[in-house]
Amino acid sequence: MIKLKQYIKSKVSYYLPLTTIAFTLSAASCTSFLEDQVPQGTLTEDEVKDPKNIDGLLVSAYAGLLSIEDMNASFSLWNYDTRSDDAYVGGAEFSDGEPFHRLEMGVGIQSTDWPFGSIWSRYYQYLSRVNLSLDVLGNADQENSVIQQRTAEMKFLRAYGHFQLKRLFKNIPFVIKPNMTEEDYNNLSNREYSNDEGWQLIANDLEDAYKVLPATQADKGRPTKAACAALLAKVYLYKAYHQDNVNTNEITGINEDDLKKVVTYTEASIYTAGGYGLEADLHNNFRPEEAYENGKESLWAIQYSKNDGTNYGNLNFSNRLIVPCIPKVHDSGCDFYKPSKNLVNAYQTNVDGLPMMDTFSKSDYKVGSKQTVDPRLFVTVGVPGTPYMFNPNYMMSETNTWSRSGGTYGYFVSLKQNVDPALTGTYLFLCDSQWAASMNRVVLRYADVLLMRAEALAQLGQNSEALALINQVRSRASKMATSSIVSTYATQYNVHYAVGQYKNVSSKEDMMKIVKFERRLELAMESERFFDLVRWGDADAVINKFYTDESSSMMFLQGSKFTKNKNEYLPIPHEQISASSGNYKQNCGEW
Repeated sequence: MIKLKQYIKSKVSYYLPLTTIAFTLSAASCTSFLEDQVPQGTLTEDEVKDPKNIDGLLVSAYAGLLSIEDMNASFSLWNYDTRSDDAYVGGAEFSDGEPFHRLEMGVGIQSTDWPFGSIWSRYYQYLSRVNLSLDVLGNADQENSVIQQRTAEMKFLRAYGHFQLKRLFKNIPFVIKPNMTEEDYNNLSNREYSNDEGWQLIANDLEDAYKVLPATQADKGRPTKAACAALLAKVYLYKAYHQDNVNTNEITGINEDDLKKVVTYTEASIYTAGGYGLEADLHNNFRPEEAYENGKESLWAIQYSKNDGTNYGNLNFSNRLIVPCIPKVHDSGCDFYKPSKNLVNAYQTNVDGLPMMDTFSKSDYKVGSKQTVDPRLFVTVGVPGTPYMFNPNYMMSETNTWSRSGGTYGYFVSLKQNVDPALTGTYLFLCDSQWAASMNRVVLRYADVLLMRAEALAQLGQNSEALALINQVRSRASKMATSSIVSTYATQYNVHYAVGQYKNVSSKEDMMKIVKFERRLELAMESERFFDLVRWGDADAVINKFYTDESSSMMFLQGSKFTKNKNEYLPIPHEQISASSGNYKQNCGEW
C-alpha cells in the first residue's frame, strides 16, 4: 500500500485526477474565483463507490497544500505576519516585494495589489479540490468506515482553508454546499453570513470530522482526532472575540460559551490518547531529519519530500525567500522575514527569570551582555555572535553577510524555517536558482494547544489552571538552558539564561497579559502574532507603539501607521469584487 506522503509526491502535478465530474466555471463572475480545471482521468460510477479507488482523487486535495501555494503567496502566511511587531519584510530593498513593505507600514495599500488576489485565488483553488473530493465521496457507500473517515479528512481540509481565508479577509464567500453548480458560484456572496455565523460554519465542518477521525493515523499527513480538536479550539477561540458591528473590526464582546468550547477541545485526554505532548527541545519541531519530523508535538504538518522521482522532489518552496544570502553558501538567498529588534528584546528576563513585559524595549539585547534571556530566543532568531542554524562554521555578525539590505532590515535571521547549510544535498536543495527544503511545516503543535487552553481559562477567570499551563510551557524553556541545541551557548558565546515560573496572579487582566506575552515568546516567527493581535483587539495599540519605538533606528518604518477598523484585515481583491456582479462588498476602512 502506498503511503499518503509518497502518493502525494507522485501525483502532485495533477489537479483533479480520476474524476468524471465536470468542474467548469465559464461565467465572468467566477473565472477569477475558481479557475477552470481539466480532469486528468476518469472513474466510472461504480468505481467511484469503491473505497479503494477514492484515494486517487483525495490525494489531489492534500497535494494542493503543496502545489497551489508559492513563495509569494505562502500558505504559512509568513508574508502577512510581517504586519506584526515580530518581523520586518526584509529582502534587498523597499522595491523588493514592495506591496508587502507597504502592507507592513500600513500605508499606500491598494485593493489592486497582487498579493491579495494571489493568496485569495490560491486558497479557493485549493478549496475547489477539497469540495470536488467531497462531492465524489457523497456518491460512495456512506456506511463504509473508510468513506466516513475520508469524508472527515476532507471536511478538516475545507475548514482549514476557510479558517486561513477568514483570518486574512474576514468577509469571505463560503464554498460549503454539495455539488455546487455554475449558478451557485455566480451567486455567492461574501456577506451571506455574519462574522459569528462564518466562524460557526468552519466549526461545523470540524465538529463533523471530530466525531469520525481516529486517535492516530498511519499516514502522518492525515489529520487525527487531536489535530481536529486543536483546529476546533482555535476556531472557537477566534469566534469568542465577537466582532458584530459590520462597520468596524472592534471587539464587541467575548462569548463564554465559545471559550468553554475551547476548554472542551483542549482536554488533555484528547492528546494523550494520540501520544502527543511537548518535545524536550523546542528546536525538535523545526528539524528536517526523519527522526524529528512528525514528532510528538506535531499535531498536523504539511508533508514535504525529496528524491521522490519528481524533478526536485516535492520540496517546501513556500519558505524559500526566507533563506539568508550567505556568500559561497546561499549566494541566491533572499533574506526575507527578518526578526525585529522588538521581538529579540522581548526575550529578556528579570531577576526572577520572568519576561520584562513593558520595559523590555528600553535597551537592545546584545550577545555578551550580562542581561539574562529566555533560551527560546536562540532557537527562534539567528543573533549576531551566535552560529547560524547552530553550526559554528557560520557565525553570525553585524555585516552584510547577514543582511542582504546592508542592515536596512537589521542583522537578525529567522531560524524556524531554515535548514543547516551543512545539510545541502540531503535536506536543502538549490532549485531554479533558489533554495528549498524537505522539512515539514508544522501547522498545529501541542504547545499552541496548551496556550489556547490557558487563554480560554484566563478569560473565564480560572487563573490557577491557566497559570499552571503557562508554567508547563515555561518549564520546557527553562530546561532548554541545560539540555537543548542551545544549552552550550552560555559557555561558548557568553549568554546568560534565566527562565522562572509565575506565582499567583489575582486579576484577569494580569493573567491575560501573561498569556499574550507567552504566546508571543513560544510561537514567534510561526505566523501567529499578527492574527493574535487582531483577535484580542490589540493590533492598533501594539503596532502603532512598535512603529514609534522602532522608526528612529529602522528608518524604513518612518511614516508608518496602523489604521484601526481598516488594517486588521486585507481588502477584498479588486478583481474579485469587479467579477462578482455586485455580490461582494468591500471590507470596512474606505479601501
